Amino acid sequence: MQNIVESFQERIRSGRPQRIRGGGTKDWYGQRLEGDILDTRDYTGIVDYEPTELVITARCGTPLAEIEAALAERGQMLAFEPPHFGPGATLGGAIASGLSGPRRANSGAVRDFVLGCKLLDGKGDVLSFGGQVMKNVAGYDVSRLLAGSLGTLGLLLEVSVKVLPRAPREATLVFDGVAEVDAIRRLNEWAGQPLPVSASCWHDGMLALRLSGANAAVDAAIRSLGGDVMPDCSRFWASLREQQHAFFDGDMPLWRLSVPSTVGAIVLGSPQLIEWGGAQRWLRAPGDAAERIRATVAACGGHATLFRGGDKSVGVFQPLVPAIARIHERLKAGFDPAGIFNPGRMY
Repeated sequence: MQNIVESFQERIRSGRPQRIRGGGTKDWYGQRLEGDILDTRDYTGIVDYEPTELVITARCGTPLAEIEAALAERGQMLAFEPPHFGPGATLGGAIASGLSGPRRANSGAVRDFVLGCKLLDGKGDVLSFGGQVMKNVAGYDVSRLLAGSLGTLGLLLEVSVKVLPRAPREATLVFDGVAEVDAIRRLNEWAGQPLPVSASCWHDGMLALRLSGANAAVDAAIRSLGGDVMPDCSRFWASLREQQHAFFDGDMPLWRLSVPSTVGAIVLGSPQLIEWGGAQRWLRAPGDAAERIRATVAACGGHATLFRGGDKSVGVFQPLVPAIARIHERLKAGFDPAGIFNPGRMY
């Protein structure tokens, strides 16, 4: 594999802009795509997996499906449930995109599980951060900074990720005819109770709640909450994670709204789907509504991302306040002073 790393270094030291790309399943995410494609898929393989230590280390081009299959054999999982958005998804792409699935609100985000990494910076030097245990960081945890950076800070070579055991039992409760305001109220009430909730979803009057845990805990929650038990619930949550749910069909731009879970119904005149106990809300809205959407969400203490489709000239990500923008600029200059990696992909 060393010769592959050397070829990466040669590409980086050429000074030409490089577009880091694995399976390409998230090419649509972010701003523009620029630079020569630097394909990471040859740099593949699980480097180390210690089930008893709940840690897996793999190279950036390793298929996400391969990682999940290896974990499933030992009754473990990636607790942040990363979406694939296609069969070619890689571990590097999952970390770089920073996207988490339905379990995120109850288990944590991608960056919460990143323990350490190796990357190539803008000079082609190999840098190592973190390690393979939770308590390994003195000072600022640089490895977690790469989660969600969309490859703009460096080429991720290897990453060590904390994994978790799968729950012995999962069940999904369905409540029909629930208004949006009532759904948000219920989700926040349930969040304050000792319930084994691992995911939630509200759309068009249907509230779904996934329970994960010991048999006794799940059974007790079902008796306490009522509702109907959904058959074959794994398909439902997979469709939500991969955005194959009927809500995501169509060509109208898709917005992701991140707000405090306690915020009531956000009236924007377009269909919505609510996840993460109320903290993540998906919105279908016309492309000319960007200013109104962002102003409304900001007033609620949140931010809005133009996730799919629409006119990206309005900015895919919420504009940064000047102080935060300066931090981004200094980080980019420190890791990639020549602006080689994925130029313009974020801002």
